[in-house]
Amino acid sequence: MARTDSVRADFLRQALSEIIALEQQVLDSLNRRLVRFQGEVRSDMTEVQRQLVQIQELTGQSQQRLSRLQGRMEQRESGSIVDPSGVPPEQGAPAPAGDSPDEVFRIGVEQLRRGSPVTARQAFTALLTQFPNHDRAPDAQFFLGESWEAQDPDSAAAAYELVPQRYSNSPRSPTALYRIGLILEQEGDL
Repeated sequence: MARTDSVRADFLRQALSEIIALEQQVLDSLNRRLVRFQGEVRSDMTEVQRQLVQIQELTGQSQQRLSRLQGRMEQRESGSIVDPSGVPPEQGAPAPAGDSPDEVFRIGVEQLRRGSPVTARQAFTALLTQFPNHDRAPDAQFFLGESWEAQDPDSAAAAYELVPQRYSNSPRSPTALYRIGLILEQEGDL
């Protein structure tokens, strides 16, 4: 009987040693995977941070450019622009490259697509203020509404309403009316 107890005790010790060894292998494997996972997460976070810095730089550059363009448009409107030769511009002369309404419109659309509605609104507002009769004005008014849609549907509807009011012949007018309808429907105003 003592011998049987001794054999059982030896068997249990051996089984316990094997369980401890297996547990250690599992822990080692988990540790390796955890270290690898942490490295991947750090790498991903570093990449995300790099991309955020890039986005911030691009947004800052775009805002600076919009500010310069708006300043130039205001100077041109007041007639105080003097070109490098010292001669003031003629009334009705074409805008210098980079200051055109088309350029301001392009910047606004670009910012809207990048997810910067505030910067886009600045561009569209500048275009509408400085060039209300330009060919791109109906589009700028429409995209101004679009820039408000996610944040303030009422402001979006107000901007959309101006498209058919000011530019009734624009191909944007029916779409603007449709968007107003969608906004009203979302608000429960059928």
